[in-house]
Amino acid sequence: MTRRIEADDALRALLAKREDAHKYSYGHALVLSGGAGRTGAARLAARAALRVGAGLVTVLSPQSAMAENAAQLTSVMLQVLPDSYSLRGLMQDKRLNALLLGPGLGVPRARDMVPAALWAKRATVLDADALTAFAEEPRQLLSALHPGVVLTPHMGEFARLFPNLAEALRAGTLPALAAAQQAAERAGCTVLLKGAETAIATPDGAAAVHSATGAEAAPWLATAGSGDVLAGLIAGLLARGAAPFEAACAASWLHAAAARAFGPGLIAEDLPEQIPAVLRSIGL
Repeated sequence: MTRRIEADDALRALLAKREDAHKYSYGHALVLSGGAGRTGAARLAARAALRVGAGLVTVLSPQSAMAENAAQLTSVMLQVLPDSYSLRGLMQDKRLNALLLGPGLGVPRARDMVPAALWAKRATVLDADALTAFAEEPRQLLSALHPGVVLTPHMGEFARLFPNLAEALRAGTLPALAAAQQAAERAGCTVLLKGAETAIATPDGAAAVHSATGAEAAPWLATAGSGDVLAGLIAGLLARGAAPFEAACAASWLHAAAARAFGPGLIAEDLPEQIPAVLRSIGL
């Protein structure tokens, strides 16, 4: 049965926080940054992860981008991460429980970092460059995925990893949800296929659709960086302990609701700042 995502009791329960909790109750998300001049996407994602309630969020940056990131970050922490060897060492700390790779990461850095991140077997979001980096050899990525991963492709990225599914989708012979379900079965993890009708599926058959059409339309999301915010929302919810499918569903709803709350003139930086108002609107 396909779930239609809305602001129901299950979503409210997922997003609520306990009165007796502290920051360490809600996990520590890591967002990998690209090099100098490519850092904005990671910061957008990191702020979204913090706004949705991750206890701590750290941007992992190459040395060349440390000053650039430090000039823009306050409540989000910052740490140097030079290479994948260092990432493997960092992941010995089990308190670091969620990872986001892709936004602004750059293809060479993604090729280096993604295998190390997947080796760690943490809850992980792969987006943008983390998907594009394996366009020439998608099996290399697909064979390394695990059930704690969420892939968040737009149609172009989906086509790089699942070309035959994308071709059928474009030809109109395969609905988006069916394409996401088949992709999730191949990948062995949750797949979120972005669009006005966002399709979310897992390998075991769970499926959901978030519709941002008609009265629920959010056309202002067609702006640079909005997908980075969505990835950050998922990563923040994973850090809080949400299952990958539930994190993807809740983040999809929040993303569109934040866009509607702001309305015309939206840019990606506005989205995380709308999250508190959206949470209050559903009684949190």
